[in-house]
Amino acid sequence: MKSVCKWLWPILMFSSTVFGEVVKYVRFQAGGGKAAYGIVEGEKIRELSGDLFGDWKRTNKMHAFDLKQIRLLVPAPEHCKVLALAGNYRSHLTTQPVPEHPEGFFKLPTSLIPVGENVVIPPGTNDVHFEAELVIVIGKKAKAVSEADALQYVLGVTCGNDISARDWQKNDRQWWRAKACDTFAPCGPMIVSGIKYDDLALEMRQNGEVRQKARTSDMIHTVSQVVSWMSRHITLEPGDLIYTGTPGKTTAIHPGDTLEVEIEGIGILRNGVEAAK
Repeated sequence: MKSVCKWLWPILMFSSTVFGEVVKYVRFQAGGGKAAYGIVEGEKIRELSGDLFGDWKRTNKMHAFDLKQIRLLVPAPEHCKVLALAGNYRSHLTTQPVPEHPEGFFKLPTSLIPVGENVVIPPGTNDVHFEAELVIVIGKKAKAVSEADALQYVLGVTCGNDISARDWQKNDRQWWRAKACDTFAPCGPMIVSGIKYDDLALEMRQNGEVRQKARTSDMIHTVSQVVSWMSRHITLEPGDLIYTGTPGKTTAIHPGDTLEVEIEGIGILRNGVEAAK
């Protein structure tokens, strides 16, 4: 993978909306080593021992946040569940009715790619779109939790891009390939806790041009409502991801594009686009 240092450095240069103690978690590889979890401390990463979604503790092992040496990975377990919402912003619904409860669907773990990797447009589709989204990261097992308690089960949030083949979405009976093709779920660069999840600025840029701009306070269903509703029907497990829907209009992406999802307090999820080879 080509160096993405110049792409990723801005993730360190953000301000956050204070909601509690802000903690920034990353999953990374240093050199050719094994994947590990860490906590970002200034311009360094403190490596953790154990599993972020199980038992872990801080170590004294520090890594410079040098992205020529550090590769950031999708900040979730490899076999997590990936859920997503349809129609969670009024600006995206246009003339469709507002849903009474969160309307979910599934993507796949094989859809996930980290910051810096390319979205691949598969053969057979001619209308693939971006969708900038806040992503909820579940921190502990949740089943039938109340809205009042739901945030206790959230580790934090990250940036996501719900890549969608609109022609398949419109014409297929199911959304499995429209939403869950390989590379159709960029996610990262880090998980952030301690910020006000329901009031963050969100922006989507395509080749530097702003395409979507909203606040997560515009969501129809809040983070607590989404987690509570989902947990009534399926057991949410540590590391599961929930993409919370996209605002406004979306447009087609093309090989050679650069897509940037930026969310206040989290950073920038930047991915290129290429055609399948």
